[in-house]
Amino acid sequence: MIKELQLRVEPQFAYNEQALKETVARQCGLDIRTINAVRTLKKSIDARQRTIFVNLTLRVFVNELPPKDEFESIEYRPVDGKPTVIVVGAGPGGLFAALHLIELGLRPIVIERGKNVHDRKLDIAAISRTHKVDPESNYSFGEGGAGAYSDGKLYTRSKKRGSTDRILNIFCQHGASPSILSDAHPHIGTDRLPRVIGNIRETIKRCGGEVHFETLMTGFILEGSKVTGVEATCHGQEERFMGPVILATGHSARDVYRYFADNGFPIEAKALAVGCRLEHPSQLIDSIQYHNRNGRGKYLPAAEYSFVTQVDGRGVYSFCMCPGGFVVPAASGPQQIVVNGMSPSGRNSRWSNSGMVVETRIEDVAKSDADLHDPLLMMRFQEQLERDCWQAGNMRQTAPAQRMSDFVNRKLSFDLPESSYTPGLISSPLHFWMPQFVTDRLKQGFLQFGRSSHGFLTNDAVMIAVETRTSSPVRIVRDGETLQHIGLQGLFPCGEGAGYAGGIVSSAIDGERCADSAARYLNLK
Repeated sequence: MIKELQLRVEPQFAYNEQALKETVARQCGLDIRTINAVRTLKKSIDARQRTIFVNLTLRVFVNELPPKDEFESIEYRPVDGKPTVIVVGAGPGGLFAALHLIELGLRPIVIERGKNVHDRKLDIAAISRTHKVDPESNYSFGEGGAGAYSDGKLYTRSKKRGSTDRILNIFCQHGASPSILSDAHPHIGTDRLPRVIGNIRETIKRCGGEVHFETLMTGFILEGSKVTGVEATCHGQEERFMGPVILATGHSARDVYRYFADNGFPIEAKALAVGCRLEHPSQLIDSIQYHNRNGRGKYLPAAEYSFVTQVDGRGVYSFCMCPGGFVVPAASGPQQIVVNGMSPSGRNSRWSNSGMVVETRIEDVAKSDADLHDPLLMMRFQEQLERDCWQAGNMRQTAPAQRMSDFVNRKLSFDLPESSYTPGLISSPLHFWMPQFVTDRLKQGFLQFGRSSHGFLTNDAVMIAVETRTSSPVRIVRDGETLQHIGLQGLFPCGEGAGYAGGIVSSAIDGERCADSAARYLNLK
């Protein structure tokens, strides 16, 4: 017999297997010896009151064994000799596009400018030691994309475009913990995600697909207005890959945006959000969110928060919150400082951070009518802000920073707290050199967040500049029905880099949709 039920219990029962089984037995009037397994279908923490509860949806197996796997598997069959589709970029959009192409009986050839996920890790580690960024292998470029070493959070609100459960099941099939199927805010962890990404690559290759690293797309192969392949360079050698193209190059591939602009291919500037990384001691965030000066205790996970408000007609909000995590140097080229956040699976560092950003529209940046029609306007704004930050950081990866209350009171921080940001911090008046339309709104947002969450606005927190890569600054225009680029047949702009997604899961969903569109395109030829 299989029973499903919902429970609302305190953490010591939710996070202890034996205690949970005893609670289920009492709730259902069962002999505990007849319960062979209890599986959690959904789990969320309710911390609105002083007593913390965990809401659970459970499946109970009574006198019956549960299935071996907690996830649904997909059978990926060989596609040797099948029609080829080129996938440019091995982030979540590109990898999930490639997997879905195999499901559809098509052969993916994936080209990625960066290194494989394991070799890439060495280049990322070197940033803190050398203060130099490899422009082709960093936190943005390489197998797994920007998400591979920046947390692996799988929470998304983009549920209308495709099945998030399907994406999570595919992650589980490739080695992610089945807990991501039940958690309200699923998270793989930076320490575990690289292995999952490597397993996806091996599935692609085992089925007859190809994956080429350190292979940079330099242009499209065109027959009139039809894209028939791509030109690329690999270790100095020219390469050509033939087939329709799914373009999944990520939100930091600025050379791709310049290529589109230089050739007159339709693109448009897109609003984004900029600000900083705000880092608190994790003990402080735990005590605020769980209403307990002693923090989270034995059973609860590191606390999360989410803040959003409106200031002078623009959103001010927290972004990509990393409980028990680290702030990392996420630049993708020279003369840039960009920061991001990540968390290991255990979320057990001494710090918690999030992006604190301000909605930034084209009219906020444009200085002339011509600017309003410049498709690269917002990208240039990003670049200038990152360059200003690099100069403020002594032209190294040493990040300019300011204590939170000092920023609100427009004071220079004479010292800075210990931080997880390993290249180091330098005290800097962010309120002075960052754009005023950003800093004024951040200040008002912080004041509101401090009033709603006592203790949040504090000089124990540090602002680390600058957070700019919240989303793509450009949208590569595509048809809403076929997902093909407007003006170029056989090209399917995909994921965050195309301006149609905002995270790992939404990019993966968009990758699958582009694979479907490429399959329809090939059938029509």
